[in-house]
Amino acid sequence: MRILEAQNAVLTNVEVYTFLSDQAKQYQSQKRRGPNNLEMLRGEMIKYFETSPGPLSQKPLPYDVNSIPVLLKRLRPYKISKGECIMVVNMRPTSTAALNAVIEDMENRFNEEKQEEILNIIIEVLGEFPPPAEEGDEDAMETTEDGR
Repeated sequence: MRILEAQNAVLTNVEVYTFLSDQAKQYQSQKRRGPNNLEMLRGEMIKYFETSPGPLSQKPLPYDVNSIPVLLKRLRPYKISKGECIMVVNMRPTSTAALNAVIEDMENRFNEEKQEEILNIIIEVLGEFPPPAEEGDEDAMETTEDGR
């Protein structure tokens, strides 16, 4: 195998995850396995993507590859760079603080109203994380009077 054009395109995490998942399903339907190193790498990557609190850990996924062009179109008026858009898709920020980590010089480029608009677009297109599960008393660690 030869690489014809190195770094021809940049992929988002959801695109890589979709490709790897589809490839695994295709191999399973054909009842065959790929090389051991490919199987190990695919399994590790899918496990990494599905680890909480990652954006791809939700089941079912609230967005897919088809959501990316919709997001890009909706964010176009804000002049967000390609790299920033990729980071938005990969991190799926749901707060202004998280968005600030993704968009360079956000405070100077956008006022608070525009920041909220961008955040609402992201949440609308990519979905929002579910609220964290509350821990009940059954999970709490009990102590006795003597501290054990």
